[in-house]
This record gives sequence, structure tokens and C-alpha cells, in this order.
Amino acid sequence: MSDYEALWSAIPYPAFAIGPDNRVQTCNSAAESFARTSLKQMQARDFSYFVGQNSAVTDLLEQARAGGSSVVLHDIEVPWGDLPPRLNNLHASALGGGAVLLLLHPRGLAEKMDRSLTHRSAARSVTGMAAMLAHEIRNPLAGINGAAQLLAMNADPDDRELTELIQDEIKRIGDLVARVEQFGDLRPATRSAVNIHDILDRSKRAAQAGFATHARFIEEYDPSLPPVSGNADQLIQVFLNLFKNAAEAIPEVGGTITGRTAFRPGVRLQVSGQKPESLPLEVTVSDNGIGIPKNILNDVFDPFVSSKAAGTGLGLSLVSKIIVDHGGVVECDSRPGRTTFKVLLPIWRDSGPAEG
Repeated sequence: MSDYEALWSAIPYPAFAIGPDNRVQTCNSAAESFARTSLKQMQARDFSYFVGQNSAVTDLLEQARAGGSSVVLHDIEVPWGDLPPRLNNLHASALGGGAVLLLLHPRGLAEKMDRSLTHRSAARSVTGMAAMLAHEIRNPLAGINGAAQLLAMNADPDDRELTELIQDEIKRIGDLVARVEQFGDLRPATRSAVNIHDILDRSKRAAQAGFATHARFIEEYDPSLPPVSGNADQLIQVFLNLFKNAAEAIPEVGGTITGRTAFRPGVRLQVSGQKPESLPLEVTVSDNGIGIPKNILNDVFDPFVSSKAAGTGLGLSLVSKIIVDHGGVVECDSRPGRTTFKVLLPIWRDSGPAEG
């Protein structure tokens, strides 16, 4: 490999060399990952086919050609085929002869990583409350439940209905306490080499047997993926939560949940005081439901944030905590008719099992 090719491949951002005919001459591997298609497929079409005829990207290319210099645009939503628009900073430089070098600097991933770490801290801050709830609420609940059972034994039918209501509410509060308690387990989980497709299959079968009987599951998996470094039970909990959110959002008729896996090299997470972690394994769960309201989209992983009237807002917060404890990242993109949760995870290294 020449020095030029090595440099080209090493660019961590999507980079395209676009000819005077507006067709892609070449691109790096990060660009293929961004486009989710191969260079060969991109070379067969005009670049505007992917980003739109009147998009800011095509305007930027023309500005660079016309001025013979570099042009930069910040915070531009870049569409690509059927994929949802993604926020990028754009840099176009004229190469001569009408060719242009286009660099995309994706915005949001670093911010989402920071938010994921914040979500972990927020989730763990619930642990003190979890301990308090378990001690201060469970004991009186047991007493109230026992009293309700005694009252029911000698109550007339109308009063028995009220005692049953009391018991139902006691069970609901107990379930809530149990869910909050899950945040209180700070012990490092034992991690091993886990087949992510086995995790997804077990989660899907559990979902189909219960809350997702109305959903049609679509699987688009890369069978060549290496094992993930993870805890199987916790990862099943993650994807059961994501499938449950999808199942509750989709219509009763025509609802679909799509699972995808892919290998996306080039994404690394650096946490202060720790070694950088490569996160090449990408798992997405998408649905064709109503979407998440914009006013809470940036906060969906925070504890007690929910768009559901009866929701506790703990499911996605727990998802975020588990994934970040695995050294990964989870992010969400949503609009009406399409919601996607993306999970990035590290691969298993034989050199030594990870803990945490």
C-alpha cells in the first residue's frame, strides 16, 4: 500500500473524491460505512442521487468548484438515500480539473458519548434512592398487603373489590421498587465472549411469546461478526427493553421491528483514566411506530423520562447504564414512522476478559 493510500484509509471521517461529472471517483472505508454501501455502487450514480439534487451538499460542491478553493459549512443535516439525515460539518476543497474533495465530520457522536456517560452517572445516582425505597417502602407495603388480605376474608363483595384494588396497587408499587433496585447493583458483571445474534434471537423469542405477538420481526444480520465482550443476561435485558419499547410504539396491524448488525470500524470511545475502547460492533433496533416526541428525544435515557402515560422512565435509563458499563454507547434517532436505537459495543479480546 502506498503512503497516499495508507493516509487515505487512515482518515477517520467519511471522505469522497468527486469528479467533474459529479460522480464519486473514490472514497475511504469510513465513507462506505457512512453510506452503508460500497464504492462500486456509489461510482455508478451521480452524487446527487444519494444526497438530493438541491441539497446543501451539492451546493457546496459547486461553490468549491467555482471558487477553486475550500468551503466549510457547519451543522448541516446530510441525507443519504433512505437513511435519516445526520448532522455533519462539511469541508469541500477543489482538487483541480473540476474534482472536489468532500470531508464529512459527523456531529453528535462525541456528544452522545458524553451524554451516555452522564446517563450512567444519573442512573447510578438512583442507587441511593433504590436502597431507601427497598427498606422504607417494602416493609410497610407488606403490612398493608397483609391487612388488605385480612379485610378481604370478611368483606362483602363491594368491599372485597376495594381490597383487591389495594392489593393491585401494592403490587404495582412493589414492581416499581424492584425496577429501581436494578440500578443499585454496582458489582462488576463477568464478561465473556458472547454471540450477539444468539442474544438477539433469545430476546426476540421472548418478545414474540409475550408483549410483541403483534409485531413482524425483520432480521438483517451480518453472520461474520466476531463475539462481543459482554454479559449475556444483561445484554438480553437491554434488547428486551428495546424490543418492548418498539412493540409498544408500533401499530397493532402492520407493525414491524427490524434488527440489524454490522461491523463498523473506526469508532473509539475514550473515557478519562481508561484505555480507548474500539466499538466496531453495531446493533440497531428500528420500528415503524409513532416516534418519540421531540421535546424529550435528547433526554430519553435519563431516569424517569417517558412519553407513556403509565411509563416509569426506567427502562431506557437501565439500557444506557448497562451498555456504558460494557464500554459501549447507545443512541437514539426518531421521527414519526421511524425510530432507531443504535448500540455500539466492543469485541471480545482473547488477551484477557474485561470486567465491568
